[in-house]
Amino acid sequence: MKKLLTSVVLMSAILCASIGSGHAQATRTWVSGVGNDANPCSRTAPCKTFPGAISQTAAGGEIDVLDPGGFGAVTITKSITIAAEGSGEGGILVAGTNGIAVNAGPNDIVILRGLQIDGGPPGSNSLAGVKFNTGAKLTIQNSSIRNFTGGSPNGYGVSFTPSGASSLLISDTVISSNGSGTTGAGIYVAPSGTGSAKVNLVRVLSANNTIGIQATGQTKIMVDQTTVANNSTNGIQVNGTASVLLSNSVVTGNNVGLFKGGNGKIFSFGNNAISGNTTDGTPSSTLPLQ
Repeated sequence: MKKLLTSVVLMSAILCASIGSGHAQATRTWVSGVGNDANPCSRTAPCKTFPGAISQTAAGGEIDVLDPGGFGAVTITKSITIAAEGSGEGGILVAGTNGIAVNAGPNDIVILRGLQIDGGPPGSNSLAGVKFNTGAKLTIQNSSIRNFTGGSPNGYGVSFTPSGASSLLISDTVISSNGSGTTGAGIYVAPSGTGSAKVNLVRVLSANNTIGIQATGQTKIMVDQTTVANNSTNGIQVNGTASVLLSNSVVTGNNVGLFKGGNGKIFSFGNNAISGNTTDGTPSSTLPLQ
């Protein structure tokens, strides 16, 4: 009898562990403004925060927002999608830190959709809305990133500083009011070490930042149907060996529209509106439309 009871206890423990593991490895989880991180993050029993949900979501899985709420800063270390679509605000409000940090593996893909990432009121000194350090690909869609005003070397809406060969896509997104004084930017791309970056910006508004788009290092950026406006220093700034290709876009209301430093290049298809800046600047060359 004693052996039988022991076996039953062991089997129960294994079953519970298996159930817990299953919850931890769900391919789809949910968060809600009225959820609880003690829940299994299912649709009917959602979690309260992104950190709570990500710990229960399998690599390659998705966290969905059920209803409006503030879901907390999160660090991402694996392939994941975080999406708030048609559910109201999927908010992250922080002070003195990053909204989302990506420290993923070399083959990992991270997708962020429909998020409102806010660095807080003046004096919060938040670092970056999205800080990408490692990973293969980052996609940001239909989002708003604002008010990240931490001092140098921080104060970025999106800080993309990969240590490997990585790519970034931002589309249909507003990036505003980031940076402080003469430092910081709406979008900052600066690969570290032997890293390199391929970037596509499509239908993006980068406005009222210190710098609208800043790139350095082994970086190639395609900017299409994008507005870079009313940034306090430079609209688009390239340094080092970085290059930007500009198409169907507007650069206006900045101190310097196009700023080139070192061997940085800005190429234009000639179908852009670059005017109304204190100094407009000129492309490195104008490419023919074919």
